[in-house]
Amino acid sequence: MDGSSEKTTNRMVTILPNYKIGKTLGYGSFAKVKLALHVATGHKVAIKILNRAKIKNMGIEIKVQREIKILRLLMHPHIIRQYEVIETPDDIYVVMEYVKSGELFDYIIEKGRLQEDEARHLFQQIISGVEYCHRNMIVHRDLKPENMLLDSKCNIKIVDFGLSNVMHDGHFLKTSCGSPNYAAPEVISGKPYSGPEVDIWSCGVILYALLCGTLPFDDENIPTLFDKIKKGMYTLPDHLSYVARDLIPRMLMVDPLMRISITEIRQHPWFNNHLPLYLYIPPLDTIEETKKIDEEIIQKVVNIGFDRNQVVESLVNRIQNEATVAYHLILDNRNQNCVPKDPFQSNFKEISGGIFNSTFPVQNITSHVGHSFSALYGLKSHVKDDKTWTLGLQSQGSPHDIMNEIFKALQNLKVCWKKIGLYNIKCRRVQRRVRSLANYTNHTIEDECAIIKFELQLYKVREGKYLLDIQRIDGPQFIFFDLCVAFLRDLGVV
Repeated sequence: MDGSSEKTTNRMVTILPNYKIGKTLGYGSFAKVKLALHVATGHKVAIKILNRAKIKNMGIEIKVQREIKILRLLMHPHIIRQYEVIETPDDIYVVMEYVKSGELFDYIIEKGRLQEDEARHLFQQIISGVEYCHRNMIVHRDLKPENMLLDSKCNIKIVDFGLSNVMHDGHFLKTSCGSPNYAAPEVISGKPYSGPEVDIWSCGVILYALLCGTLPFDDENIPTLFDKIKKGMYTLPDHLSYVARDLIPRMLMVDPLMRISITEIRQHPWFNNHLPLYLYIPPLDTIEETKKIDEEIIQKVVNIGFDRNQVVESLVNRIQNEATVAYHLILDNRNQNCVPKDPFQSNFKEISGGIFNSTFPVQNITSHVGHSFSALYGLKSHVKDDKTWTLGLQSQGSPHDIMNEIFKALQNLKVCWKKIGLYNIKCRRVQRRVRSLANYTNHTIEDECAIIKFELQLYKVREGKYLLDIQRIDGPQFIFFDLCVAFLRDLGVV
C-alpha cells in the first residue's frame, strides 16, 4: 500500500468508525464503491464515495442530491436501500445495501430469452418496486436492465434514481431523459407527461427483453430508432404465450392515455400466475411503512447497546443515526430471507407434525386464537384465465399465537409445510380419492392421489389486526376449497 492509499484509508476509518472498510467493488467517473462491514450488526454494506470536486466539474450536483433525497424515502424489498449519508467538505459517503450479483442486463445477455415463469418472477418484483415508487409520488424515468441488480437469490433490486423526480398532482414533467431504447414516445417527442405512464412503457420494453432476449425497438440510427418508437413498430415472436402477447402491447401503447396502468397489470392473468404472497398486497407508502415498528428487531438493537426509547423515537421521526442504521440493517437482512429464492421449487420436507423451532413453540398451546378469526375475508378468482385462487381471514390475536393455531390446524389436517419466513409458509397435502370403475362383470376400486400446494402469509393490516392470506399454487381447485373449509373449521371460523 503506497502512502496516498494508506492516508485515504486512515481518513475513511476516522470518518466511518462504525464500519470496517474492505475491498473496492468498482469505480465510476466521479465515485468509487467499497465493500464494508457494519461493526455493530456484522452485516455487509456497500459504501459509495462521491468526490465533490468531480461532481461539481461534471455539473451533476443536483442529480446526486436528488438521488440521495429520494432513496432516503424508499423502503421496499426490490429497491436498493440507502442506510445513511455522511458528508465531509471533500466527499459524500453513501452507505447502501450490498448486492452481491450483477446487473439484470448481463443476466439476459448470458441466458438469452428467459422462460416465462422465470421472466414473470422477475417482472412481478419490478412492477412491485415501481408501484411503490409511484405510491410515494416518485417516477424513476430511467428503468432498464442495467439499472436493476440481482442479489444472491436472483431477486431484483432497482437502482440509479439519478433521473427520477417527484410527481405533483396537476403538474406535468417535460424533461426528455432516460435511455433511448427504453424511452416512451411522449418522452422522446418532448411532450409533457405526468410520470407513471413513462415508467410503464419502460417496464414493457424490459418485459419484452426478458421474454425475447432482444429489444422491441433497436436501431443504430437514432432518428430511425425514434421513428419506430413513435409509431410503435415492433414484432412479437411466435414463441410467446397468448397472455404474454396480450400484455406486452398493452404496455407498449403509443398513446399514453390508452396505456395499461399498474393496477390493470396487477389484474392481468399473465402477471397473476404464480404471484408470490408477499407481492400480492400492493405496497404501503413511506408514511404507512414508517408506522410499522418491529418489536423483535427493536429488541435486537437494544441488545447491541442502544436505548429503546431513543430507537423508537428516531424511527418514528425518521432520524438517521447509529440506532436506526442498525435497526434497518437487521430488519432488511431478516426480510431478505423471507423472499423465496425460487417460487416454483417444491422442496418439501415430509413431516409428521410439521417443522417447529424456538420461534413458534408448541408445547403449551392454548386454544385462544381460533375463534378470534373473523369470517371469510375475501375470495378472488379469474376462473378462465388465472389458476390462482386466494382466501383470507382476519384476526386480532398476536402473530405468535396466530401462527401457533395455524400450525396446529395444518398438523391436524396432515399437511406438510416448510417455512419461507417468520410468517410465510409453503404447504403441500396429498389428498387421496377413491374412484369406482365398473364393467359388465364386476366393480373395482382404484385409489387416486391429488397433490395440493398452497402458501400461507400473515400480514399486519393495521395496529393489532392481522390478515391471513391463503393462496393455491397448484392442484385441483375444488379439492383446494374442500381443504380450505376443513382448515377454517379447525381454526374455529366455520
